[in-house]
Amino acid sequence: MKGDRLQKLNKEMRKAFSEFIERESNKESLVTVTRCDTSPDLANVIVYVSVLPVLLEEKVIAFLNRRQVDARSYMKKRVVCRRIPKVKFMIDLGEKNRQHIDQLLRDDILNSNKED
Repeated sequence: MKGDRLQKLNKEMRKAFSEFIERESNKESLVTVTRCDTSPDLANVIVYVSVLPVLLEEKVIAFLNRRQVDARSYMKKRVVCRRIPKVKFMIDLGEKNRQHIDQLLRDDILNSNKED
């Protein structure tokens, strides 16, 4: 698949997975689909999520991985594609790193203000 088509497919899948998670979750935590990476042959898709509170990340990923078949069935109904890829859910470490950097910067600013 060409780059533009693959990007559009990733965008549609991100939207559909967001709807699936919203519908299926127990609302104990906030789960956000940050991005989807589909392989060029449409065999696999990795769905990256961020979870708040962070303490529930493992529980949420375990839940989502248990519901992979249901997520794929949901995708069949929502996304027009010649082949529906196999799904894998992962924590978006890029988002976690950005949050960590933001926290370090905030702490640094607070510490510099206290010293003045």
